Amino acid sequence: MKTIKALRILLFLAVIIVFQSCCVKENAIVAHRGAWKKNNLPENSIASLRHAIDLKLPGSEFDVWRTADDSLVINHDAHYNKLLIEQTNYADLIKFKLSNGEKLPTLHEYISEGKKNNKQTLLVCEIKPSEINKERGQKTALMSVEIIKKLKADKNTCYISFDYEILKQIRQVDQKTVLQYLEGNKSPKEVKADNISGVDYHYSVFKKHPEWIKEAKDNKIILNAWTVNEAADMDWIIANKFNYITTNEPELLSERLKEKK
Repeated sequence: MKTIKALRILLFLAVIIVFQSCCVKENAIVAHRGAWKKNNLPENSIASLRHAIDLKLPGSEFDVWRTADDSLVINHDAHYNKLLIEQTNYADLIKFKLSNGEKLPTLHEYISEGKKNNKQTLLVCEIKPSEINKERGQKTALMSVEIIKKLKADKNTCYISFDYEILKQIRQVDQKTVLQYLEGNKSPKEVKADNISGVDYHYSVFKKHPEWIKEAKDNKIILNAWTVNEAADMDWIIANKFNYITTNEPELLSERLKEKK
């Protein structure tokens, strides 16, 4: 019995350490929509994801929408080739190729690729709020979590969203996954009170509310900023020691970080 109790304690401590480890990173680079810009790859493509992984970046972000016939696809905007994704069937969307010849990737395809030869790149899954109604967005979130768990990629995936209710919905079905809020209208204390793991706000929000930087650190929640593309803004974020920095310019940010060492 003592052995079983000791094992349970060790398991509990391991879970705590894993959870806290996401918060001890400092100035870790997250490629926004994959690492696409320098090599002129399509945003949110399999190629941009693969390049982020090949660069051994700490994170790569992507965006999820649900089609009219319930396929989960990766695209940033609500429209793809002038078609509203939420009102279009998947078969009609993939008639149009990405600029590198890829078809519009599904979440299943994207996560499957993200697992290959990947030992360091966190998959940062943004669930887009539905433009039809809030309930649809929440269902999209739950469908995404289900697919990611089936692919056994949940330990290498975190979730972000501008819709606070989407994050709270995910938390109901997964008590351990990392969640970050994007909108920038809640203090770190408010976010922590709702069991959301971190704040991932536009860098201008933190310049307007510099006290939130200390508040996030004091409350031991994740501190992330988007989308930091200019060297001067990168330097400001680096100096303030955020956990993550989301950027379209991962190569430039990498250079800035090397110079600061």
